[in-house]
Amino acid sequence: MPHFLLTWLLTALALVVTANLVPGFAITSFVAALVAAVVLGLLNAIVKPILVLLTLPITFLTLGLFLFVVNALTIWLAGSITPGFVVSGFLPALLGSIILTIVASVLNFVVDRVF
Repeated sequence: MPHFLLTWLLTALALVVTANLVPGFAITSFVAALVAAVVLGLLNAIVKPILVLLTLPITFLTLGLFLFVVNALTIWLAGSITPGFVVSGFLPALLGSIILTIVASVLNFVVDRVF
C-alpha cells in the first residue's frame, strides 16, 4: 500500500512539474493534481486499453508512434473531466504527455534509488 501512495504522489508531482513546463497545460493546486492523478490512472486502466485495441492497425503501421496520440487523447480527456486540471488543446496534451512521461520516469527512478 505505501508503494501505491508514493506512486500517486509522484504522479501528482509530475503533473505539477509538467504544468509548469508546458503552455496550455495548467493545474490550479496540488489537490487538483492529486485528483487528476487518480482520474488519469483510472482512464489509463479503463479507456486507454480500449483505445489501443481500436487503433491497433494504425499503431502497427506507425511502428507504435500512434501511442503518443492515444496518450494525448487520454490526458486531454482527463483534463476535460477533472476540475482544476486544464489542457487547452491537442498539442498541449501531446507535448504534455511526452513531458509527463519523462518527468514521472525520472522521479520514479530517483525514488527507487533512494528507497
